[in-house]
Amino acid sequence: MSTKTINNGQVWLVGAGPGDPELLTLKAMRVLHEADIVLYDSLISEDILAMLPKRCVRLHTGKRCGQHSMSQPDIHQALLSAARKYSRVVRLKGGDPFMFGRGGEELEFLRKHQIATHVIPGITAAAGCAASAQIPLTHRDFGNALIIHSGRSRLGEYEVSHNPTRVFYMGLRQAGQITGQLLMDGMADDTPVALIVNGTLANQAVYNTTLVALPQLADSCLQEHDGPGLIIVGEVTRFAQHADVDTMRHNTLESDQQAVA
Repeated sequence: MSTKTINNGQVWLVGAGPGDPELLTLKAMRVLHEADIVLYDSLISEDILAMLPKRCVRLHTGKRCGQHSMSQPDIHQALLSAARKYSRVVRLKGGDPFMFGRGGEELEFLRKHQIATHVIPGITAAAGCAASAQIPLTHRDFGNALIIHSGRSRLGEYEVSHNPTRVFYMGLRQAGQITGQLLMDGMADDTPVALIVNGTLANQAVYNTTLVALPQLADSCLQEHDGPGLIIVGEVTRFAQHADVDTMRHNTLESDQQAVA
């Protein structure tokens, strides 16, 4: 978590789920009820907006019915201004903030300006809509992997996935095999990797490593922890939050940072 700067409020990036207000998490509900200001997207349903406390300020940040939409840099600045004026700022997003929700861009901007930021996950559209239609996204007999694509690129058109993030469930004991296969597939041995044990719990542990060093780290985790582990492979793992340091995206994204500063 970023160090809180004196006189600055804190920001919560909150996932509202796919639309049904009953799919909001208890944690999201608590934070919404305590909010001083809520900046919300167009995908937030009227039923969810009706749950917001009457005393809190509301700021619509998305496009609806042909109305003007705020650009992402404008949203960044609105978040910064809100954090400098209010104690508890909520950025409410449809689905999950980190699943095609630009939550990573907003987190990066807020960290850069030393605003304490928290993330509350939401049920992403893929999981929520599939469950609503009774479609299992994974099934031992029909598929053990899931690839989630964005239907549009930064410029608006569809773009074939590049440098995808890979997530492996229950893979600690198979870390050597996973590493070997990814290296055979042409992935660089210094590809960043994060290993998360007991995710979201009070005893959560987050480790950063590289692909080639993953098997050794996984073996150590198996000896030191008795909880479940998740392996994430890809450049986004440079965001991983630790108690001692914030690891930010490196120089490949410096131009984006300058654009929104």
